[in-house]
Amino acid sequence: MKITALKTYMVPPRWLFLKIETDEGIFGWGEPVVEGRAATVAAMVEELSDYLIGKDPFLIEDHWNVMYRAGFYRGGAIHMSAIAGIDQALWDLKGRAFNVPVWQLLGGKCRDRIRVYSWIGGDRPADTARAAKEVVDRGFTAVKMNGTEELQFIDSHRKVDEAIARVAAIREAVGPYVGIGVDFHGRVHKPMAKVLARELQPFDLMFIEEPVLSENFEALREIAAQTSIPIALGERLFSRWDFKRILEQGCVDIIQPDPSHSGGITETRKIAAMAEAYDVAVALHCPLGPIALAANLQLDAISYNAFIQEQSLGIHYNKSNDLLDYIVDPSVFSYVDGHVAIPDGPGLGIEINEEYVKAKAAEGHRWRNPVWRHADGSVAEW
Repeated sequence: MKITALKTYMVPPRWLFLKIETDEGIFGWGEPVVEGRAATVAAMVEELSDYLIGKDPFLIEDHWNVMYRAGFYRGGAIHMSAIAGIDQALWDLKGRAFNVPVWQLLGGKCRDRIRVYSWIGGDRPADTARAAKEVVDRGFTAVKMNGTEELQFIDSHRKVDEAIARVAAIREAVGPYVGIGVDFHGRVHKPMAKVLARELQPFDLMFIEEPVLSENFEALREIAAQTSIPIALGERLFSRWDFKRILEQGCVDIIQPDPSHSGGITETRKIAAMAEAYDVAVALHCPLGPIALAANLQLDAISYNAFIQEQSLGIHYNKSNDLLDYIVDPSVFSYVDGHVAIPDGPGLGIEINEEYVKAKAAEGHRWRNPVWRHADGSVAEW
């Protein structure tokens, strides 16, 4: 069997799908994308295809190493996301060829289902208590929200009080035992992150996410000293080498690699195993489409330290299309008692509605994240 084509489809709301085809008619799907840079990732996939076309699709580990190592320059969001989607598609293809789920090829699953959380609120959090109650009433046992709007290095405690009030209202609305994740989204700098971490302590949070940007990871030691709330980080890290320094420092309790950014199934599996050696949990990042979620669930199946899964159903980014629109059987992602079952179908365990993908790709998208500014006119972290 030989790879004959790599075809990308830019589909709304902000996703990029990839189909790898072979001369035997067996194919696989992946989701290589950087949100807001889909066309750039598609170009990288096309460049990598020069090596892959004509090759045996089953040699996934070797292909990963060539794609990563043989270009001299390596790493970063675009490169690792292109590799990620190709890697997902190769695993999907191999599973389909052998008529088994990917988790079966990786040693078998260690769980049948995994807990999921639902996003509440939007970029600028509002009415989150009502949204949290509605989500919990639908059976979810955990929610996540953006904790703050933009914050200056040193900002008004009014913004801190507003953030705390939102979390307090959610806790009151959902009771003491629903998991609440508060995402700082890298919007907060160390001085205010220390304040927020301390003030959020009474609300028994599931975690605080990206209290500072990953490039400022040395600040985590001070932030961790302010709170016993688990600290989560990792959606903007792309390889085991990026995660190595975070794990060595010992201040992160949960890592959040995104298998559509962090080198796909092959690399993210190694990242999760490395975290397990440090007694650190995994909560894979996935505000993306159905192929990405299916790949995440294959990793959840085999990663002992995975404890919860992000998913994008109803997320504020999904305005024109949502998670289930592109798959033939939406029931594969049915949420029961706040959990989703690990798919048992071949490959990634989902069937893509290819005709619908092609129709929506003709429409395409040009999604960009907003540009925020502080009151003084300086650009703010989004």
